[in-house]
Amino acid sequence: MTEAYIYDALRSPRGKGRPDGALHELTSVALSAKILNAVKARNGLEGHAVEDVIWGNVTQVGEQGGCLARSAVLASDLDEAIPGLAINRFCASGMEAVNLAANQVRGGAGDGYIAGGVEMMGRVAMGSDGAAIAVDPHLAMKSYFVPQGISADIIATEYGFTRDEADALAVESQRRAAQAWAEGRFAKSVIDITDQNGLSILDRDEYMRPQTDMQSLGSLKPAFKDMGETMPGFDKIAMLKYPHLAKINHIHHAGNSSGIVDGGAAVLIGNKEFGIRHGLKPRARIRATAKIGTDPTIMLTGPVPVTHKILADHGMQISDIDLFEVNEAFASVVLRFQQAFGVDPALVNVNGGSIAMGHPLGATGAIIIGTLLDELERADKEVGLATLCIASGMGAATIIERV
Repeated sequence: MTEAYIYDALRSPRGKGRPDGALHELTSVALSAKILNAVKARNGLEGHAVEDVIWGNVTQVGEQGGCLARSAVLASDLDEAIPGLAINRFCASGMEAVNLAANQVRGGAGDGYIAGGVEMMGRVAMGSDGAAIAVDPHLAMKSYFVPQGISADIIATEYGFTRDEADALAVESQRRAAQAWAEGRFAKSVIDITDQNGLSILDRDEYMRPQTDMQSLGSLKPAFKDMGETMPGFDKIAMLKYPHLAKINHIHHAGNSSGIVDGGAAVLIGNKEFGIRHGLKPRARIRATAKIGTDPTIMLTGPVPVTHKILADHGMQISDIDLFEVNEAFASVVLRFQQAFGVDPALVNVNGGSIAMGHPLGATGAIIIGTLLDELERADKEVGLATLCIASGMGAATIIERV
């Protein structure tokens, strides 16, 4: 089978996902076009250079609706002969775009692809698409639906994680992200987003709070306690699925959960011939991809079974992985991953994660693949695994290897 290589990976800075956020003036199409233009310019892509643009985003409604990928191509400087495919696997949409592109290349369906995603959470609110899993009574009752924050607290309760452990992980995420920015570790990947006059709008992640400490987090009230314990009483729904739990321990709050932000990212993927044709050197090969479905109530444990699956499917052990990117949707997600595999926390999210820098839903999967690649190169490591939990109970993973 043809090998699929990563030739480039870049992203926007992450802006605060609210009206006063630096990226708020841009639509999803506009930000996507800027990212596609950066890929084109950095890699000298002229004409019908890639087979397709595969673009993930989660809330596919309003200005993020339709085939956002095709709209972004037409708004960009790419050749109009390049089509576009919009996909949605919730929080893993950006990763699934990369994995799908890689597997298309492996199967011989084109030499090169641009894959990634975008989410402008400050302009198109999460949940505004009225997803059936949350609003269809029959499906919600059948799946014992609870909001994701409740699911994160179920993980903490089921696997014994304390508020202090979650807060400590959050403080460390902030510290690592601040250090990474201070040392220029994102310089290769983060592009400056400019306005129509070429003036900078945002050139670094805006959401970070490097002054965060245990004391400041200790003052925050649990964010999901009221919705769990009062009407509609999601804790009771959860305990119908998990009757052995006496109560749900609500440990998550804004400080140890991922931030609501705007952002986008892209990965340039191709076979060997693609690189030769465009004079590009591959940075890594995509060694393996995987996805899996999991319990939709606890919902966010997917990184564990999908990692078991991707390793088993490709004859690997957890010890074969040098570095890990596990999306910090909530602190308990990462704590559970580390507990399940006994991995050294120093190897997980080396440069911080979504708790510190934010989680632009449809883009995050592509972001963490790029972050992983940059860190493999910086640290002179070989193999890395990126994985995310996914709404409705799924998991996705990608293993990359430097070349």
